[in-house]
Amino acid sequence: MSTRTDPRSAFRRWRADRPFWGGVLLALGGAEILLTMKASMKVVLHVGMQGLAGYLLPALMVLLGLLILFNPVQRLFYSITGVLVALGTWLTSNLGGFFVGLLLGVVGSCLAFGWLPDQEPRVQKRRWRREKGVAATVGQEAGEPA
Repeated sequence: MSTRTDPRSAFRRWRADRPFWGGVLLALGGAEILLTMKASMKVVLHVGMQGLAGYLLPALMVLLGLLILFNPVQRLFYSITGVLVALGTWLTSNLGGFFVGLLLGVVGSCLAFGWLPDQEPRVQKRRWRREKGVAATVGQEAGEPA
């Protein structure tokens, strides 16, 4: 099987071109908060100030997570908005989905905000460090100063 048509390598290339884990965590945080909104009234700690905002903010978190995945050029705006929306779920959505969705949303937004598109992949950095380390070791063995 050719590596160019291999679906796994195509997915890895697609994933490397965007803040993948940030978008996934933000969307999962919103989904978790939406699921806790469906909990029974015995489990629910805080219904929220407005019933609509309790469903609107987590749905917006899911939307922002997907937008980070499929439109990474605007990731800074989406991630800042994602942090603010995730923090807003503290008041409106069952304490941010019992803290789990809130934390997933904030961490995912921070990962998306900190992602740099022009950074070389980690595998290449490790390979470069390994080659540099081998070259330095060979030079030291030959008596050359490091």
